[in-house]
Amino acid sequence: MYACLSVMSPRLFLLGLLVFLVNDHQSTSAYGQQLDRKQGEMAGEVDSGSVILQSRLTAPELDKTGDVPGRVGVGRFEISTDKSFAKSRYTDWLMAKPESDFILKTKVTGLQPETRYYYRLQFGATENKTETGPVNTFQTLPAPETVAEMSFVVVTGMNYRAFYKGLAGRPAYKGKDRDLGFPALASILKLKPDFFVGTGDNVYYDHPYDNPARTPAELRKKWHEQFVQPRYVDLFANVPTYWEKDDHDFRYNDCDLSKKKREPGVELGLETFREQVPVVDPDESDPITYRTYRMGKLLQVWFTENRDYRSNNRDKDGPEKTIWGKKQRAWLQETLQKSDATFKVLISPTPMIGPDGKGKIDNHTNINGFRHERDSFFQWIKEQKLDQNGFYIVCGDRHWQYHSIHPTGVEEFSTGALVDANSRLGVAPGNKKGTDPEGLVKQPYTSNPASGGFLYVKVTPEKEDSKALLQFLFYDEQGKLLHQVDKTQPLKP
Repeated sequence: MYACLSVMSPRLFLLGLLVFLVNDHQSTSAYGQQLDRKQGEMAGEVDSGSVILQSRLTAPELDKTGDVPGRVGVGRFEISTDKSFAKSRYTDWLMAKPESDFILKTKVTGLQPETRYYYRLQFGATENKTETGPVNTFQTLPAPETVAEMSFVVVTGMNYRAFYKGLAGRPAYKGKDRDLGFPALASILKLKPDFFVGTGDNVYYDHPYDNPARTPAELRKKWHEQFVQPRYVDLFANVPTYWEKDDHDFRYNDCDLSKKKREPGVELGLETFREQVPVVDPDESDPITYRTYRMGKLLQVWFTENRDYRSNNRDKDGPEKTIWGKKQRAWLQETLQKSDATFKVLISPTPMIGPDGKGKIDNHTNINGFRHERDSFFQWIKEQKLDQNGFYIVCGDRHWQYHSIHPTGVEEFSTGALVDANSRLGVAPGNKKGTDPEGLVKQPYTSNPASGGFLYVKVTPEKEDSKALLQFLFYDEQGKLLHQVDKTQPLKP
């Protein structure tokens, strides 16, 4: 060995030194593989005093199938109110393991309300050999008594396949920036919302139709290829998230809980959703995905779970048929009744007013679907006079944007599909092929032409007039404002 060293050429020595320095700088797994975090970080379920942080240890490059391979390693999050991290705290070390898809996830508590926090991931093969990722940020929610401005974006229909390949005659995106991912994400980031809501159909397991995802690895890949897009990484580095699921990111189109042989099965669908996004505390043994958050004095938001507790779609409609289940329905009414927030926004993965297509039976608008539950709930809303006191519905699922008003006076705002190729024209009130053939629903706005986009919601105090303003703003994927609806309510003492 010593003899070899004595005759080593200067060029060979310098080359060896360079290789050593490169490998020493880049983290490697226990198997000698380079480590990265290609999907970035996400903050989820931000409250006035807590947040769920998430990342995933990965290979530095995609594999030949377009997937993002995971890597074994360790990581922890550093958190501070100072962007320079002069004073900070660390979470416990977390293990990136194959059984959890190499995801690092933890709930952080003890935070202060309405405070800007910065966080970053420290990761590596072992606790003694790590590197530090870039800085991300989120702001905690204001305390219930605080009069604060809030804004958020709500989306659905994030169809990766439609974006890159086209769908139902609508062309794929051809822009030079297509490798960056969905342009709507860049438009959202420019608005600087306080948070982002994915209402479901966040990925599409059943697209393409002739090769749907069925296995755990195939389901996980759908999330990997989505979240590795640079525009997702940039957006979630700056905007915290709340997540719901619908049919396509649970099992397949219009699915329910019936034990059909078709894969993916119910349990796999439930587990994968909770694994891939920061929606529940990973230490919870029996997590519940319906919840509500108070966002200061002016706003409270409800997120319903429309897949976990539902009756079968083909059951006869009536008092026992339900999307929410009895427990969630009771919780929803109890928390709505107790709320003294100026505005109350229910975010539903599926529509309650529509109109929708006549042939479907899987949501609250559908004939022979779940109308009885919808109608009895709306009747309760009227009895409590919530429709006169700042209650509104925002829904995902439908591929077009609209503002609709039910005969009871309850109003609904549909986000429309995020991806242009996944959008289409809506079903109008009075359409004989729709769920409102008699034209009883009023529809002040529906998107035309078909367009990808999102809904931006903003609440602002107008102290001079002792009022609060709630705005619903419809944007296309390029960030063009298409329509705006303003609602006001008196500011309560």
